This record gives sequence, structure tokens and C-alpha cells, in this order.
Amino acid sequence: MPNSPHDLGALLIDLIVLCVYFFGIVGIGLWAGRRNRTLSEFALGGRSIPWWAVLASIIAAETSAATFLGAPTEGFKTRSFVYGQMAIGTVLARVIVAFTFIRPYYRYGVQSIYEFLDIRFGPLTKNLASALFLFTRVLMIGARIYLGGVIIKVIWQFLFPNSPIDLWVYFWGILFVTVLTTIYTTVGGIKAVVWTDMIQACLMVSSVALAIWLIVSHIPGRFATVSQELGGIPPFFQVGFDAGDGFWSAVKSLLQEPYTIASALIASTFITMSTHGTDQDMVQRMLTATDFRKSRLSLITSGLADLPIATSFLLVGILLWVFYKIQPDSNLPAADNEIFAYYIITQMPVGLRGLIVAGVFATMMGSTSAALNALATSFTKDFFLPYFPHRDSPRTAIWAARVSTVVFAGLIIIVAMATAVAVLIDPKLTIIAIVFQIAGYTYGALLGVFLVGMLTKSRGSDRSNIFAMLLAIVAVLVVARVKLPGFDVVSLFSRGQLRWVDWNLGGWLPPSWPSIAGPWWVFIGCVVCFIVSISFKTPRRQILRSEGRLREAEGPTPDDGDVSSAAVK
Repeated sequence: MPNSPHDLGALLIDLIVLCVYFFGIVGIGLWAGRRNRTLSEFALGGRSIPWWAVLASIIAAETSAATFLGAPTEGFKTRSFVYGQMAIGTVLARVIVAFTFIRPYYRYGVQSIYEFLDIRFGPLTKNLASALFLFTRVLMIGARIYLGGVIIKVIWQFLFPNSPIDLWVYFWGILFVTVLTTIYTTVGGIKAVVWTDMIQACLMVSSVALAIWLIVSHIPGRFATVSQELGGIPPFFQVGFDAGDGFWSAVKSLLQEPYTIASALIASTFITMSTHGTDQDMVQRMLTATDFRKSRLSLITSGLADLPIATSFLLVGILLWVFYKIQPDSNLPAADNEIFAYYIITQMPVGLRGLIVAGVFATMMGSTSAALNALATSFTKDFFLPYFPHRDSPRTAIWAARVSTVVFAGLIIIVAMATAVAVLIDPKLTIIAIVFQIAGYTYGALLGVFLVGMLTKSRGSDRSNIFAMLLAIVAVLVVARVKLPGFDVVSLFSRGQLRWVDWNLGGWLPPSWPSIAGPWWVFIGCVVCFIVSISFKTPRRQILRSEGRLREAEGPTPDDGDVSSAAVK
């Protein structure tokens, strides 16, 4: 039975559980990073963190609030595990990244991975790539942190069922999570991120296992009833290709459906290569391991953990669909993103409810802390120190990183509030779809230029890479028929009236052109960027500069079989 909103004793127990968690996690974060004296310690933890802690940190970063509340939404809506098949590509991509990207980052001794592009091509490529990361990551983490407002909103409705819900309810949840995370990230740096991530990953895994057990125990007949209501075992795979209506129609349906075997093997692989190979947020924690072999181990092992984790979250959503079909609830939220949060607040036993709410906050804080640290590191290394060389001192670098952490936290709050407004307008928006689309606009360009740098020694140039990356972004916007907010140009210049309209960049494409699903966007952008960039030669002076930087960093090293050491010319 639902818990009573008037049971103050129960609420007090849950509050105590939450307070213990919050005070504990902030205290551990501050303690872990108490000795940060240089930017290297702030960003990489002195490369002294054990591989198993790095592994837990990667899992915590991947399993954000978008996964904790968003993946059950996919299971609830589709009553299947088809979203989980995307994990196949994440495993394949990790192997590629582990043996293509990781060692060069260690060999060149970079703190921001975009420094590699500066060494390989020049400052223009580095600046654009870093700027794309900063812009995209702020949008992505802002969309995810919006879910901090969701859990507060559901709690508010539970406590005050007749109180109206407005934007301020979301705001306080978003502000609370962001400020708390910013405190220990600003002081503690990457050490605070990794060690708090490890605790939060353990809490997250425990929470989802506990949620599955509780939901099943609340369903009369348990798994027998679940199987009966679902008509058997939910499907795990979706082919998405049916040539019965013709080859082109089959291809269209394949590209328009986000979760298919093809997207799992191709699109998901490219997405994960971009997020785990070219995104400072994810790569930075890998660079905290003692050497590239330990980093590889952490990365590949995290991919194997993805399969059961994704399946577990989807199972939660499927079980919730069965539960609410058997026990209808007239107060069930209209927004699918809120279904799991609603169950946690209204059905979980006292104490356990507080623990699982802490698990939700743990996933948000884990992904947010890592993003803030990565944003601060990239901004400081790629823009502040290169263009203010007279301020290049350990104390100034730490100061710049900490100030930029706070600034980025403010920008994330703004994006999270914008996401809340969008969901209030359209409650059926799902966060995972939003995050996929944000990454799809720019990460293909990032991956394409990094692959040229990693797989070749004499292709790609600083100026041509700018053209290749921008063209890749435009290609995604056009081919995917993305609609951007804009204004009516004709009305403005002919009548002097400013009228807001959507700019459909792919509007000139024929009606038969497919509406390409978000997971394919990174693949499209990567292919375009790679083909254009590789068409140009790297200037000889840049090749010599890159070789000199490598000799300076570590001297000659024997070939260990990496893809990067067998680069094509």
C-alpha cells in the first residue's frame, strides 16, 4: 500500500538516511582531494588511482540519472529489452578505444585529451574540438541533471497532493544536486570524483537490485503473473529490417528505428567510441590509472558490466508496467520519466525508500561531478593557460580550474531548467532520446578528427580539419532533418517583422528521405569528417613537431601491437 504522506515518523527516517548519505559523500569527497596542489593532481590525481576504482567511476559516470530513471522508462514504454541491445556496441567500442586511443594519451602526457589534437594537427583543431566538447557536455549534463528536479517534484506531490506544480519545484531539486556536487568537486578535483563515484556505483547497483525484488514481491503471483501479462519473455532483440515491402523501404525503417541490431552493432559502437575516446569527461578518469594497461583493463571490464546493468534497469520498467496494470493508480504521472520515481516515493518501505532516493541522487551526483571536473580541466588547459601564459603557475592553474567549475555549474543549472520547461510543455519527452540527440550533433565530428589523428601520421591539417568538422555537423543537421529555432527571414527583411519559426535544414530533401533516428547521427558525422579530413596532407613541419613532442614526453618506445603504432600513411 502507498505510504501515508502524514506519517511524519516514516518521513523522518527517510530524511535521516538521506542526510547521512549526503554528509558522508561530501565529506569523503573533500577528504579525498585535500592535497591538490597542481593542475595535474586536480585533473589526473597524480595517475595513482587503482584500476578497480577507475572501473567503478566509469560505471557511475555511465549510469547517470538518465539511466536510473530513463532506462526504466524505455522498458515501461516498450515492454521489452531492445534498448539493452545497444550495450553490444558499447563493448565492441571499448575494445577499439582501449587499443587505439588510450596509449597515445599516456605517451604524450596530456591532461586535456584535446592537447593531442594540438600536437598532431595544431591549435585550431584543438580549440574547435575542445569548444564542441564544452558546449555539448554542458547541454548533455544539464538535460540529465533535470532529473534532480523530477525526484523533488514527485516527493513534493506526495507530501502535498493538492499543491500546484510549477517550475520552481524543479528548480530547487536541480539547484540542490548541482550545488552539493560542485562543493566537493571544486575542492577535491578528480580524486573526489573517482572515490565518491565508487561509493555511488555500489549504491546504484544495490538500489536497482533491491527495486527489482520489491516490485516483484508486490505483484501477486510474482514472475508467473509477470510472464502471463507480458505473454512470455520480453524480446531482447529487434532486427528492424523487413524486405517484404522492398529494399529501400526496409532500409528506411532500419534507419528510422533507434533500437535495432544494426544500430547496436554500428551506431552504438560509434557513439561509445566518441563518448569513451574523444570526450574529456569519460577519458579523464581513465587517465588517472597508473599506466595505460590498467586503464585498458578498467575500460574493457566496464563494458562487460554494461550488459547486466542495462538489462536490470529495463527489467525495472517492464515490471512497473505489469504492476500498474494489475494495480491501476489514478495518480500515475503523465510524464513517463517520472514513473519509477513515483513508485519509489509511494510504494517503497520506510528507510529503503530513503536509500533508493539516495541512489537516484548518487547517479546524478556521480555524472555531474565528473562532468564539472572535465569541463574545468579542458577549459583551463585548452583556453586559459595557452592564452594567458604569464599566469602559468600551479596556484593560478588550480584557481582557474576551481572558478571555471563554479561557472560551468551555473550553466548546467540554466540548461536543466530549460529541459524542465520542455518536459512541462511535452510530458512525453524522454531524457535518453534528448541526450542521444545532443551528442549526435557534434560527437561525430569529434570522433572523425580523432580517428584521423590516431590512425594516420600524415593525413589531415589544422585548417582543413575545421572545414571537415563543421561540414560534418551541418551534414547531421541536414540528413537528419533537424529543426532548429529561428526566425522568418523574408518577413524580417520585407516587412520588418520578427516572426519566430523552425528552420528545417533538411526540408529540401525529397519526401521519401527517412527520418534518421538519433543513434545514427554520430556515425554520419564521423564518416563525413573522416573522409574530408583524410583528403588533406599534414604539413611536414607539423609532423616533425609531433615527433619532437613525443620524444620530449617519453623517448622511443617499443611497439606493443597498438593500432596507433601501425598508423597508415
